[in-house]
Amino acid sequence: MHVSHLATEVDRDPRYSAIARLRAETRFYDAVIDQVDGRRIRVGEHWLTDWASCNYLGFDLEPDIIGAVDEQLRRWGTHPSWSRMLGNPALYPQIEQRLAALLGAEDTLVLPTITQIHLSVIPVLAQQGTILVDSRAHKTIWDGCVFARAQGATLSRFRSLDELAALLAAGNPGPVLVCMDGVNSMTGNIPDVRACLDLCRAHGAVLYIDDAHGFGVIGARADDETSPYGISGNSIIRYCGESYDNVVLVGGFSKAYSSLLAFLAVPTVLKNRLKSAAAPYLYSGPSPTASLATVLAGFDVNAERGDKLRSELYRMTTRVLQHVRGLGVFTPNTDDTPIIELPIALDRDLVEVSERLWERGLFVTLAPYPGVPRDQVGFRVQVTAANTDAEIDHLNAVISELAADGVFQEARESSAS
Repeated sequence: MHVSHLATEVDRDPRYSAIARLRAETRFYDAVIDQVDGRRIRVGEHWLTDWASCNYLGFDLEPDIIGAVDEQLRRWGTHPSWSRMLGNPALYPQIEQRLAALLGAEDTLVLPTITQIHLSVIPVLAQQGTILVDSRAHKTIWDGCVFARAQGATLSRFRSLDELAALLAAGNPGPVLVCMDGVNSMTGNIPDVRACLDLCRAHGAVLYIDDAHGFGVIGARADDETSPYGISGNSIIRYCGESYDNVVLVGGFSKAYSSLLAFLAVPTVLKNRLKSAAAPYLYSGPSPTASLATVLAGFDVNAERGDKLRSELYRMTTRVLQHVRGLGVFTPNTDDTPIIELPIALDRDLVEVSERLWERGLFVTLAPYPGVPRDQVGFRVQVTAANTDAEIDHLNAVISELAADGVFQEARESSAS
């Protein structure tokens, strides 16, 4: 087979064909963005409001954070090009110490991306033991689990707490790892972490949880919290009032902190084990200096006014969700986080809907199968603290237009908040 023929075979694969069609027929894939102005972006001569950004706190546009980069670039250059095994700029231990204090964890280890962490750390933790993975977990978690299976681990999926309880009670070769998402990247919903942890602790299992979309947004509950998101944005574990016993927390700075860096919250003994076994620590190129600098500056902004930003983020998110629910439109989001998925009616075509969104100046994340179940194909909007009320007004107006035309699914009883 000629190499170019492989492209045709990939496009025919049902796992990728819907995405391949969107790439070929919509303007929402491979878009070249020529200019950014707040949450407005320009593609060619066309201006759109960006609802595809995951920069929830608006740190990508914060002058104090942008201004922190130059000094560190002059000190360290653009890229500290050692693997972490060989050498670590002082920025790394500074980040890990401040992160551990923020999370209330014993220790932390930072690596470039969550995807690298899943692919390298899940196999190290699982060994030839057992992995139980939530069927709704992000594909990057699943990829790490599949890699671990290839190295000798046993892998099973669960769809509910009852299924997880049955699997844990079945008597599995150890170690036993339960893998799941925190705030779900499509529905925006928060899992019952406490119930999962009760099961894990009762059976000696470790809960491995990916908090990519929760870290920075939700945190410890407090009497003086400025929103139901809690305070400090210090993780789903703190939000649920839990400790880190039997927990490996994975999170990233690429969402709320707008920086290319990821982390694990683990005991120091496990951190040192991963320094000897995790490929990204041993061999990978590190994050660029600018990302390390913006994480440290982000800690300062978060401490000074993060709760105010989260309060504004909640206020604007609520404006959209109340409008959607008031129209009788279905969204799976029941926990009021800033991830709002809007499935389209089953007889509607996502390419056609995307063109209407483009014409009305909305840049969104399209959600095709198999990224979401077939009955939830549609699009996702993410609200950020950098959006304006005028942008919310425009988004709600477009949603109203589409709803009047029957584009969306009707609300289901279970979707009421």
